[in-house]
Parts: sequence; structure tokens; C-alpha cells
Amino acid sequence: FAIPRISTFARKHGTSVVISKHWTRTALGILLVMTKQHAHNTSSVSAPAMVMLAIVSIQVGAALAIDLFPTLGAIGTVFWRVAISALLLLVLIRPAFDRAVWDHRGLLLAYGVGLGAMNWCFYEAIARIPLGIAVTIEFMGPLTVGVLSSRRPIDLVWLAVALAGLLMLTPDVGSDLDGIGVAYAVAAGIGWGLFVILSKRVNKVLPGSSGLVFGMLISSAMLFPFAIGHLAPVFVDMRLLVSVAGLALLATTIPFYLEFAALKQLTAQTYGVLITMEPVVAAVVGALVLGEVLGVTAMIAIGCVTVAAVGATMTRER
Repeated sequence: FAIPRISTFARKHGTSVVISKHWTRTALGILLVMTKQHAHNTSSVSAPAMVMLAIVSIQVGAALAIDLFPTLGAIGTVFWRVAISALLLLVLIRPAFDRAVWDHRGLLLAYGVGLGAMNWCFYEAIARIPLGIAVTIEFMGPLTVGVLSSRRPIDLVWLAVALAGLLMLTPDVGSDLDGIGVAYAVAAGIGWGLFVILSKRVNKVLPGSSGLVFGMLISSAMLFPFAIGHLAPVFVDMRLLVSVAGLALLATTIPFYLEFAALKQLTAQTYGVLITMEPVVAAVVGALVLGEVLGVTAMIAIGCVTVAAVGATMTRER
């Protein structure tokens, strides 16, 4: 494996400003195009294409976040991403602070803390191991939840295929793969699985996407005490502020907009199949943006998890 702690971009251009204004302008441009498109006719855009663009945006955002780690650390980076995203979604969605929010404050607190911990663990993972591997390990969380909730023998077969792929990576843990990074990815996967479970409960008691907004706000509050020692650089360097704003757009706001529009046109099965491409996209983005060229074993492992996820999704609807 090629496991750079700092991406090629950062090594070439230094780490004081690690995400260029070019990426932020690109994110803003995409958001502007989407807004204009929505104003005319959202249905003219292919729904599957919107989902794939959302996946690419998330993974490019993750890859570019790595360039911020030398300056802000993983915790500082994830705080700024979550906090700015929460404010943007608060403005876009404008949820009602009604009695239902207070009545379910315990559920929202667990949801928000879990969301923050999941993102923090994922950023700590990609600081240590390749993006494609981290996403593949993390993807086991929701896959396991989906398989176990169905209780069908065929789904256990798909889970076994995915686990077989991950087992292929075990000889590299501690040598080519950082053990702590793998542990963080596993923790992120557990967090993602719990996020799926809690999301269903939150969506039942709060309308629309308001639960996500409150969860993001709680996540920001949870991360703040841990990130407080890593926040100062953003206040003294406007270029860093622009960079973290662009990261928030790429990693959260743009994907949210795209998936929200796509789900109006897609069946649950089609959406599920498209989402299973996330580990593959992460591996490609990691190679192109970060120079993380994975070996044959890693690619087979990613393929096993992807095939298992596609299989579980396709057979679930039959």
C-alpha cells in the first residue's frame, strides 16, 4: 500500500494553506449550478447521476480534508466541517423548534453525539490508512445492520463474502496498514451502523430532515471541547476559513442536496445499489487525489464488500 500521511498536494504546496481556493470555487460553482437547475427543472438531471455525484463529492471532500490535518488536526477539521455544515443546513431547512424536539431530546442527544463520534473516528482513520480501505471497513457497519435486520439465510451469505474480503487485509495490519487507523475505521463503521438505526427512529418523530439539522448542531457542540485547541489557525488565516467552508460544501451540503433531489425519483433498491459504489469511488479518489495506489489484495477486498452490498440490496427487494 501507499499510505501517505500528507497528500501529494500538501507536499508540493506546503501545509499552511492545504486546500486551495480552486476547490472552494469549484464547490461554490457546483452549488450555484444545482440551484439554477432546481429552479428550472430538477427532473431533467438523471437521478442516478445525482447520487453518483453526491458520492464523488463526499469522497473528494474526505480526500481534501486530509490536507487540512497538518494544520488543524483531524479533530479540528471535523469540527469545522460539521459546524459549518450544521449552520448551512439550518439556513436551508429551517427546522421548527417545537415541543416534539424537546420531548425527544434524549434520542436527539444520542443521535448527535453518535454522529459526531462517527465522523471524528472516520477522520482519524483516513489520517492513518488509505481512504479506500477506510471507507470499505466503515461500510461494513450499515451493511451488517441491514443484513442482520433481514434475518434471511441469503443475506448471511453476503455478509460472509464481505467479511472474507476484510479478512484478506488482516496480514497487512501493523505493517502496511496502521493498526490504530484500522481500529478507528472499525469504530466509524460501528457508528455508521448505529446512525442508521437511530436515523430511522429520529425520522419517525421529526418531519423531513429537521432531525439531521439538530443532530449536526449537537455534534458540533460535542466536538467543540475536544477541538478548541485546534481552532485558532482558521481565525488568523482567511484562506483556511475559505478552505473549511469549501470542505463543508463538498462533504455535506452538496451531497445532501443531490441525494434529496434524487430520492424523489429513485426506488429504494436503485438507491441502495448506487450507494454500494462508495468504497470503489473512495479507492479511485484516493488514487487520483492522494496518490494512494492500492495493491491487488486491497482491491479484491473492496470488490468483495461491494459485491456483497450489491447482492444484499438486490435480493432484499425481491
